[in-house]
Amino acid sequence: MSEPTKIGLTGAGGLGMHLSRGFEDTEDAVVHAVADVSDESRNRAGERLDIPEDRRYSDHIEMLDDAELDGVVVATPHTFHYEQTLAALEREIDTLCEKPMTTDLADAEDLVRRAEDSSATLMIGYQRHLDSAFLTAKEALAEEVGEPTFITAEVTQNWIATQRGTWRTNPDLSGGGQLYDTGSHLLDVVLWTTGLTPVAVDAQMLFDDDEDRVDVQAALTVTFENGAVASVAVSGDTPTVREHLHVWGDNGGFFVEGEDWDPRKIRFIAPDGGERQPRLDRWGSKNKAQAFVDVIRDGAEPPATPRDALKVTAVTEAAYESARTGKRVDIDL
Repeated sequence: MSEPTKIGLTGAGGLGMHLSRGFEDTEDAVVHAVADVSDESRNRAGERLDIPEDRRYSDHIEMLDDAELDGVVVATPHTFHYEQTLAALEREIDTLCEKPMTTDLADAEDLVRRAEDSSATLMIGYQRHLDSAFLTAKEALAEEVGEPTFITAEVTQNWIATQRGTWRTNPDLSGGGQLYDTGSHLLDVVLWTTGLTPVAVDAQMLFDDDEDRVDVQAALTVTFENGAVASVAVSGDTPTVREHLHVWGDNGGFFVEGEDWDPRKIRFIAPDGGERQPRLDRWGSKNKAQAFVDVIRDGAEPPATPRDALKVTAVTEAAYESARTGKRVDIDL
């Protein structure tokens, strides 16, 4: 039998442990080592994952240099992603970096360059790239929609009530607020499913802090190179989780919608108003852990790439600048 694929996990909090369960469900893959600055989190994860004490690290770099890994997962607070991912790429270790890739546009551009020059592969943790509804929407875009001209997207969540006081509302760790958290997924599917190039952002935000760094609600108008416009709304102060992506073009449109964290549903809308709801193949869907193991073992193309993530960071950073200055902010990718 071949050796199992050895994964290192940096960040043993809720997201890191959720990802670790995905590796447990993946044949011939194992979380081989864990790194976390918190003794409690690191040891709890080590016990849960049956990792011996000599492979439980307080330092990410030490784990990369010592643990003989095939791949590493970076599931730490957002502002650590750049340096930790860069360290893995410099050691030519395949890396799954949770979203957002970075909270700084220059850092995002640098990681794209580094990843494309490296023999290692960088995958970004935008799991909607593995959801069959969004995949169906992207694959059928040309036939069912044509070139997109108008997009609306919205996500709601009771975010601030549950996250206030955690690292997610500390902008030194999170980079911002709700837009850099769940809102990052929404921006990603707008940009990824349509394939459009953003050129400008106008944004308004409601902030939870005096320094206007932690947004609770955001409303963005994104203009694209082809003249299309997207209206994107993100709320972290609503009682339930709802998400929708509506894309219109000359041939019709599609609606991807859902609630809570369940798989999304899709409808195609014809020019005459008729609707079609395709049957989705849920059985063939992979989780992020399984997709990452395919990247490591088989050299598969990552479902979400650094260039996908670069677009998201560019729009996000432009949105914060626009909200704070009251001006339209241009984007040059």
